[in-house]
Amino acid sequence: MPGTTGADEEAAIAKTVADDKAATLTWLRRISGDLATATLNRLEDTLPWYREMPPGRRSAVGLVAQAGITSFIQWYEDPESTPWIAADIFAAAPRELLRSVSLQQTLQLIRVTVEVTEERVTGRGGSIREAILKYSRDVAFAAADVYARAAEARGLWDARLEALVVDSILTGEADAELPSRIAALGWHGHGEVCVLVGTTPSQFDVDHLRRIARKLGVDVLIGVQGSRLVLVMGRSDSVARGEEPAPDLPFPEIALRLEPGFGPGHLVLGPAVPALVDASASARAALAGFAVARAWRNAPRPVEADDLLPERALAGDALAKQTLVERIYRPLQAHSPDLVTTLWSYLDNGRSLEATARELFVHPNTVRYRLKRVSEVIGWDATGAREALILQSALILGQIAATDTRRRPQVSTTHKRSGVSS
Repeated sequence: MPGTTGADEEAAIAKTVADDKAATLTWLRRISGDLATATLNRLEDTLPWYREMPPGRRSAVGLVAQAGITSFIQWYEDPESTPWIAADIFAAAPRELLRSVSLQQTLQLIRVTVEVTEERVTGRGGSIREAILKYSRDVAFAAADVYARAAEARGLWDARLEALVVDSILTGEADAELPSRIAALGWHGHGEVCVLVGTTPSQFDVDHLRRIARKLGVDVLIGVQGSRLVLVMGRSDSVARGEEPAPDLPFPEIALRLEPGFGPGHLVLGPAVPALVDASASARAALAGFAVARAWRNAPRPVEADDLLPERALAGDALAKQTLVERIYRPLQAHSPDLVTTLWSYLDNGRSLEATARELFVHPNTVRYRLKRVSEVIGWDATGAREALILQSALILGQIAATDTRRRPQVSTTHKRSGVSS
């Protein structure tokens, strides 16, 4: 019957296909060792990076190539039952592979393996070539997945390490491991470092902020602590990154350019310090300024922590008190007591030249000259309202410190020895 004849033909065709596949599998298993050897020789001849590898790493790459050939044979025998086999190739030496070669080099490895296999199966029919192409596609996707998961894990590890480093800087609890942790993060900063403290935006794009910082010529460590966003900024070594040299901007200008990346509220820039290991001093000043910035009604954004010295001192910040005394009161006192007296009188008289001149029995021009000398010695101008507050706070704290020093009892180090023997 016609129907029976058609069924017999289909069965015969199926048997022929099965026999051909069985014969091909037997042949593939027989030449698998030769395929692996030929693949390694081709890698040696065509890929310079493979030739330059140390023997241990080259062996790890060779294991992956051999696992690929073995896995292809298993997959070709039953593609449906082992869809996972392609991803399992990289279990041969995943850590060594990721340390040894990049994703691009891994794809080159796959291409060479496929080329060698295709050359050896020439003349065995189109089905085996089609299988090789399909399998190589699966392996390429598997390789991309391996590298993507490794990159994701690395990113999570970097984020945790970066948070730990920033927290160490903020708390000032730096230990001997801090430099190695910073190096592990790929820090390219050098020279002076500043800490910038603000609020975390509702939609925070950390990668965008890093790109802006890189264009401004700084490398950053970023710490998100709830609603507080902390940036540790250092001059970026563009040459080490292989990038075009960035403009050498002052830190206040850099902070102004980074300002849109922060949330609403105050933004405080700590003073520059010589190196990253000293960043805790800048961080303390920035955090103290951030805590009291609301006390300055018209504080700019960003504002430097040293511009908030009066508010910080009133809040009990010992560093601010020390800074005011050492940078204003003591230099003026050491230069000339007349400058201190003139500044006191000028501030107490509401910044009136005439009233100050009458109190000191000098000409107003003399007052002007002394105020100019004050500005030259310490860098602050007493004629401005905000700087006058800073200077007056420094005078008050300096006078308190001087009074405390005079009142401190002197401890005698002279001890009388009794000559009376018992």
